[in-house]
Amino acid sequence: MSSRTKLSLGRYDFAAYLTFFAYAAGSVIVPVSLVELARGLDFDLSRGGMTAGGGLQLGRAATMVVAMLLVGFIAGRWGTRRTLGVSVLLMSVGVAMCAVSPVYGVLLLAMLFAGVGEGVIEGLATPFVQNLHPKEPGRYINLTHAFWSVGILATVLVSGWFLSLGYSWRILTGVVAGIGSVAGLLILWPMPGSRKYPEKGTRLSIGEVGFRMRAIVCTRRFWVFYVAMFLAGGGEFCLTFWSASHIQLHFGTGPMHGGFGVALFALAMVIGRFAAGYFVPQERLRSLILFAATGGAIVTAILPWVNQIEIFYLLLFLAGLATAPFWPSIQSYATEMLPGLDSTLLLILLSCAGVPGCGVLTYVMGMWGDFSGSLAPAFVIVPIAYGSIWILFGFIGKEKDRAPGK
Repeated sequence: MSSRTKLSLGRYDFAAYLTFFAYAAGSVIVPVSLVELARGLDFDLSRGGMTAGGGLQLGRAATMVVAMLLVGFIAGRWGTRRTLGVSVLLMSVGVAMCAVSPVYGVLLLAMLFAGVGEGVIEGLATPFVQNLHPKEPGRYINLTHAFWSVGILATVLVSGWFLSLGYSWRILTGVVAGIGSVAGLLILWPMPGSRKYPEKGTRLSIGEVGFRMRAIVCTRRFWVFYVAMFLAGGGEFCLTFWSASHIQLHFGTGPMHGGFGVALFALAMVIGRFAAGYFVPQERLRSLILFAATGGAIVTAILPWVNQIEIFYLLLFLAGLATAPFWPSIQSYATEMLPGLDSTLLLILLSCAGVPGCGVLTYVMGMWGDFSGSLAPAFVIVPIAYGSIWILFGFIGKEKDRAPGK
């Protein structure tokens, strides 16, 4: 019988919440504004520009992966808190550069620069929280990741409303950059005495970090989690990135309707992650992932066939509930099942799967949309991804790997 302790939250928890909020806002402000942005920068989505739109996310994902591959070495020398705080400021600078981009090429370069900061955030934000709460980390990680969805929800609603009123996407992007700057400063501002951030262990040499990374990639079970993260990230971001554009193009609506659809998806993810963090104990994570994969595959398989916007909204909401626990729960479950490996580096390498999944599947979906003349058939990518996660977790099993020396 499982017990659930009372949540214990501090200043760094709230700094992590704002970091996820800003990270999500920076990730979604371009997709929500994409139809208007693309017309202004001369790659109209309705005239073959979907591949170029997907290319923005693919390029961003590429620099994120490079940053994540290096973040273990950087954090090993400079510490998790300092490295994370600086990376949030770098992301904010990149988002600010997006706001003043005059042409597509400059926008792409700005996205690449923002991706450097976002890659470090993606690699370190989860370990940042895990270090704060070594007992029942799955609950706190799910709660913190919920603020990614809160950031998406708030951004798509507010930006969709302001865009429909005629405000420029550049102003909204600049505001997002400001929020990110505040989050970075909160993390860099140290706490005194016993409230000081608990850096995990001693600072590691480059050789030691490399040795621990090799131990992870040489573990066969790790690669099952790796593929699951690739599929989870890709499915989630296909829905996040393309839903607003699809609603505007397929149903002939404006940015407010597109933003509302993504907001429903994000609201469902907020509910799902808060519920998972509060109600689901660590030992139930595998069952949660399997249940979510089943429901998500069924719901999203209907999306390509929907021609009524109200039904599309309902399915997006249900898809959000199913998608919510994937990313944080897969990561937390992996650290539990692979106890002999460095948990921080393990989480970083798993994020190195999720982020490429976001970029690759989003880009493929855009190419499919250009090829078919509509994004509708391309949504089939999502149920394929979620169904594959269900199959993968059938191979993982319930027994933990043995730690070295045991």
